[in-house]
Amino acid sequence: MSERRVHLSKTEPSAYQALEAFSKTVGEICAANGIDDRLKEIVMIHCSQLNGCAYCTRIHVDRASEAGIDTDTLTQIPTWRESGVFSDRERAALELAEAFTFISEGGVSDEVYNRVGSVFTEKEYAALSWACVSINAFNRIVVAGRYPVKPRGAAVSA
Repeated sequence: MSERRVHLSKTEPSAYQALEAFSKTVGEICAANGIDDRLKEIVMIHCSQLNGCAYCTRIHVDRASEAGIDTDTLTQIPTWRESGVFSDRERAALELAEAFTFISEGGVSDEVYNRVGSVFTEKEYAALSWACVSINAFNRIVVAGRYPVKPRGAAVSA
């Protein structure tokens, strides 16, 4: 993966800045509507993992750690269906994250919509949905641009 690619945030910074502003607004919507940092970061990590985005996964694992999420919980995210460490709200949010990440595979099914909607209020559902839209957009930029993720302590030239 040494091939150099167009770095969208540097080539067209105004578009990237607009996406960052959107992301900030989404964070405010989450906070205002009962989506705490723990829940939001679990969603961000899961979407990033599903998209194969190591760069965003690292960023959100760091943020999750700052939000107090322990290592055991972080390592259970990819296997959340088999794990007992997640609350009903977290499980519903993880399921919604999958539906949004794989939106081309049938959208958000009625079954998922109804199950998730039985756990979250309309405002919470909307906030989580916007969080999924936001992180999926960032994942696509980063994966397409092959942003490097070097070992901790290594110089980064992204």
